[in-house]
Amino acid sequence: MQDLKQIFSKQYLGKPVYSASLAVFRMIFGFMLFAGVLRFWTKGWIEELYIQPKFFFHYFGFEWVQPLGGYTYLLFLLCGISALCFAAGFMYRLSSVVLFLSFTYIELMDKTNYLNHYYFVTLVLFLMMWLPANANFSVDAKLKPEISKRYIPRWTVGSIRLMLGIVYFYAGLAKLNSDWLMEAMPLRLWLPAKNDFPLIGGLFNQLWVAYFFSWFGALYDLSIPFFLLNKKTRPYAYVAVVAFHIMTSLLFPIGMFPYIMILASLVFLDTEKIDRFLQRFRGQSLGLFYVNISYNSYIFAPLKQRIVSVLFVIFFAIQLAFPWRYLAMPGELFWTEEGFRFSWRVMLIEKMGYAQFVVKDEATGKVVAVNNNDFLTKNQEKMMATQADFIIQYAHYLKAHYRKQGMQQPRVYATIYVTLNGRRSRLYAKQDVDLATEYDSYKHKNWILPLQDEIYGL
Repeated sequence: MQDLKQIFSKQYLGKPVYSASLAVFRMIFGFMLFAGVLRFWTKGWIEELYIQPKFFFHYFGFEWVQPLGGYTYLLFLLCGISALCFAAGFMYRLSSVVLFLSFTYIELMDKTNYLNHYYFVTLVLFLMMWLPANANFSVDAKLKPEISKRYIPRWTVGSIRLMLGIVYFYAGLAKLNSDWLMEAMPLRLWLPAKNDFPLIGGLFNQLWVAYFFSWFGALYDLSIPFFLLNKKTRPYAYVAVVAFHIMTSLLFPIGMFPYIMILASLVFLDTEKIDRFLQRFRGQSLGLFYVNISYNSYIFAPLKQRIVSVLFVIFFAIQLAFPWRYLAMPGELFWTEEGFRFSWRVMLIEKMGYAQFVVKDEATGKVVAVNNNDFLTKNQEKMMATQADFIIQYAHYLKAHYRKQGMQQPRVYATIYVTLNGRRSRLYAKQDVDLATEYDSYKHKNWILPLQDEIYGL
């Protein structure tokens, strides 16, 4: 308890650390996001994901975020340019705000594309807007020497470490359930599909390997932040981070998540060693970049310090509490997914669904069977068929569509079957409920039928 009091004391949090650490993190994070924008552009995903769909699924409370059509390219261009400026520390305050807003807007346009690492990037960008990440090794520091500082308060680097630690630790807690630990689900479904993996692929047919991966994954997530914080174990822990995430990137289609975690975890490295590394370049021509060699510290103005302190306390309180909101909901979390998103539940479920909608005109008795392919992309249909909030939005869309087609009193019903982590396919929703009369909210949706099975744990 005494140690905790010391850690959260003003003296400890305000102790100067080398600004080089945050500067290097800024640069790596910015270039990584720029590469992500390029990746979307060159692979044609901007057109495919944000322009071609006829319908977009909105996050609850963010229905006002609308697709931009052809202007989406301009939004990505803005995001890419701001990412480069962010990385270079050029007009840092402005570029960090623009990057946060443009990246977040892109993510909010269609929740079909939700991924945990996109959420993580948004949160880190929010924190970075308030931090003096341009105090060293930046264009701003070169152009305005008065803002160049070699030391910054410990809490600035600590806030990024805490965010990363929450991601890991909560991902570990989420794995403490009977499906993951006692049934090795869903890894026992996924690993055999990778039995052509070089050298060790044959092992993936063995059940014990699925159990080993499951238990190791849980222990890794729960412990790695603490090993990264400890000076003695940090080098070995970082090697483990690299090895673990490269392995997951080779085995599973999880995009840039492994690389984001590998690079973001560099923020745990000793700030003094990073400063020592940058000092090798002092006096050398680094173009527009400037390496600070003075012994000066960044000091927040009193009012700004108070505002940022309150803001960060609220931010982290939300981060710690929000993943637990599912406890207020009845029903099995993996089945209803009410409270599943934004809680660092990574690769925990294998869920497939089949949804057949019919629209009935109550005035004429006419019934139309809906072909989902007429309205949704393959990925949208896949997401919609297993998640209740998607189903409600789609039902409202169908009601509006068929009303335009001349139906007087359209009502929307659905027969939805879902399979979860290898269980037998079960009816997911009540078939006699007009889903277009239901509304999305953070409350439990009573039309979801129970799983009729229990998954123990968190």
